[in-house]
Amino acid sequence: MPALSPEARRHRARLGGLKRSGVPEDDPRYDEARRDLRAQVLADYVQRVLDDWPPLTAEQRSHLAELLRPVRVHGGAA
Repeated sequence: MPALSPEARRHRARLGGLKRSGVPEDDPRYDEARRDLRAQVLADYVQRVLDDWPPLTAEQRSHLAELLRPVRVHGGAA
């Protein structure tokens, strides 16, 4: 497993700080800290993959970007 980036280490330290300071695990700051750490680890992984692969086409970039967009929920009649 590759070493964590400085940004990921910062997020991991924040999570550890919450634990050391006795913040209850159901505190919303835990969810935020976990989410931020996971997002950074994912971003670091994607960057490493992109650095190792040949450049993506515009269509490939568009497809990958679409995977990260929030799902749009349409209300109304069925």
